[in-house]
Amino acid sequence: MECIRFEEEEKYIKDFLSLPKRLYSKDTNMENPKETERFLRGTHPLSAYFTLHKFLVYDEGKAVGRFVITTYPEDETAYIGFFECVEDSDAARCLFEKACEYAKKLGYHRMLGPVDASFWNKYRLKINLFDRLPYTGEPYNKEYYLKLFEENGFAVCEHYTSNIFEALKKEDKDPLYDDRLKTFLDKGYRIISPAKEDFDKVIGQLYELLTELYSDFPVYKNVGYEEFSKVFSDYRYILNMDMVKMAYYKEQPVGFFVSVPDFGNTVYHLRNLKNLCRVFRIKKKPHRYVMLYMGVHNDHHGLGKALVGSIMEELRRSGLPSIGALARDGKITQKYGENHVEHCYEYVLLGKEF
Repeated sequence: MECIRFEEEEKYIKDFLSLPKRLYSKDTNMENPKETERFLRGTHPLSAYFTLHKFLVYDEGKAVGRFVITTYPEDETAYIGFFECVEDSDAARCLFEKACEYAKKLGYHRMLGPVDASFWNKYRLKINLFDRLPYTGEPYNKEYYLKLFEENGFAVCEHYTSNIFEALKKEDKDPLYDDRLKTFLDKGYRIISPAKEDFDKVIGQLYELLTELYSDFPVYKNVGYEEFSKVFSDYRYILNMDMVKMAYYKEQPVGFFVSVPDFGNTVYHLRNLKNLCRVFRIKKKPHRYVMLYMGVHNDHHGLGKALVGSIMEELRRSGLPSIGALARDGKITQKYGENHVEHCYEYVLLGKEF
């Protein structure tokens, strides 16, 4: 086994990007190779915020593992991400030993992962329900990855869930959410689906709310509005605005709910013309929605249930099932709609002290 650190050598970038294609099927490969390459080359909008240390593990000249250590100024934790590895304990041991040895040389005493460079990109490890195809936005990985992390000294430090909700019928009423929505509307709140032409304005409002409400999340880092808007600019092409809700009080944005059609992994492979056409078909006629982001300003307690009520109205109209994605343990969002949950995906964040 040989572990090589690289910069921007074409051979290593090619080997780095090719590994997921060997490990996953065409339906389960959730990596956007174009986006990953931008991170590797330092041309991603977020690249100025961190330093990437890139590695490949080879066995007899063949890439069998890869990882990136991300470091931030004034952060005492190093982050391991872009992790992929064949099912081989020797390859994993070589990978993790090198990662820890390198991080210690840099002066770090703690490592957290998987974190693919940034909170705003992808993090967390999936640990159950691998018999189901991944949904859009899911941090998908091989089933044996948890074992590899734990065998090499990592322990779970955060736990997350994604609830799979049954389809709602038009006659399905839920007083807990319906009544809360009416109460807040009667108080003078506006809960609306923004117009397509207001996308840029709404992105600005989301930035202000997200940077305040998500600041206590693990691995969270502030970014500037310019970089934030670039990262989320492509959402304008995949959102159905009926399933996006903004809440206003006295004309000030105080809450949000962002859902996308479940495109599976199609949106990550748009160099394929067939996939591009498929995205437009799914957007026009989704089979399910993924509820990705939700937040309510702290001064407006109870508004969350009203926002859920407004989304439930849309889901009743469409008759479609949904997924409430990636809620952290202890957050009230894990409990929303619990009477309609059919199954639950689980994810973890792992850490290791040196």
